[in-house]
Amino acid sequence: MFWTTAGMFPQEFIICFHKHVRIERFVIQSYFVRTFKIEKSKSKEPVDFEQQKEKDLVHTEGHHQNEETVARDGSTTYLRFIIVSTCGHFPSVHSISAEGTVI
Repeated sequence: MFWTTAGMFPQEFIICFHKHVRIERFVIQSYFVRTFKIEKSKSKEPVDFEQQKEKDLVHTEGHHQNEETVARDGSTTYLRFIIVSTCGHFPSVHSISAEGTVI
């Protein structure tokens, strides 16, 4: 996965799991992201999101930001990733991995 944007913030994207899952941890690789949020939804449609995590990242000039986070109550069907603020004009998310099990 690779996702980039320029312009107004916040920006967001949603990941859909085809089955209900329990996420244990996330690893996010990004660049120029200052603050991001992860929200989850247990609904059959991507609605009724609850905040899972909000994090401020350290800018790493010339290198990707690698953020590993443990999920609390990671039971979900949809994940919404929101870039709230940035450290540059072209923030990007290079990869997201989520470890867990199908419920």
